[in-house]
Amino acid sequence: MSGVTTDMAAYWDRAGRVWVEQQALLDRLYQPIAKAVVDRADLRAGEAVLDVGCGAGATTFEAAWRVGPEGRAVGADISGALLELARRRAGEQALEGVEFVHADAQTHAFGQDFDAIVSRFGVMFFPDPVAAFANLRRALKPGGRLAFACWRGPEDNAIAQVPLEAAAPFLPEVPKFERNAPGRFGFADPERVLSILAEAGWRDITIEALDDPTPVSFEELLTMSLRVGPLNPILSNADETLRARVREAVTAALSPYVKDGVAQMNSACWLVTAR
Repeated sequence: MSGVTTDMAAYWDRAGRVWVEQQALLDRLYQPIAKAVVDRADLRAGEAVLDVGCGAGATTFEAAWRVGPEGRAVGADISGALLELARRRAGEQALEGVEFVHADAQTHAFGQDFDAIVSRFGVMFFPDPVAAFANLRRALKPGGRLAFACWRGPEDNAIAQVPLEAAAPFLPEVPKFERNAPGRFGFADPERVLSILAEAGWRDITIEALDDPTPVSFEELLTMSLRVGPLNPILSNADETLRARVREAVTAALSPYVKDGVAQMNSACWLVTAR
């Protein structure tokens, strides 16, 4: 999105605090996607796995259960707030072989000792994606595996597009989702993803659609739209009148997607694998 990529660390410092606040909802909503990614990585007991853009650790924990206490699961993220929460959760669950590093995965020297790399929505924000994926490739042992989920386009994800369109009449400037640029929908074009991975030295690349219709309540849907989504930084600095108008408009726009108090809105992604 416009303005996000100028300082990704600063962006995730703010966004990370919001994600910490909404961790339980986000984990439930995206758990099927994390499971699909880890399943596709074909993790085995005793392996070492790196989770890129690990956030609060949900995918790292999923991977840790697969590799077992004799294995190693490392989560990497640039948000200190999310990593603090991830470490606390790992301690509460008494998980062995789990660690978290505060690192920019585009440049960090991880060492060539991982069997697999996984990511749930953590790889679309690199300023130089070719350099980033080349760096990640160097973190793997020969023949190592990559599996990640990224978003398809905003036209496939009503939960992203509908709130922005509803809020537009009340905002001086409406955030825009950019394709082919760092951001949530930066990997919406599968041909671009294929080209980036091939240029970075990956092979056996596969890209397939992954849809997750995990239901949410209407209040949870509003939370995702107003607190977690791109409207949040705008509304955080707005007066009460503007916030109320936007909430009313977004509520009306989302109402057709709700039946018996449950929202049926699909998370449309790509599931990508490579070696």
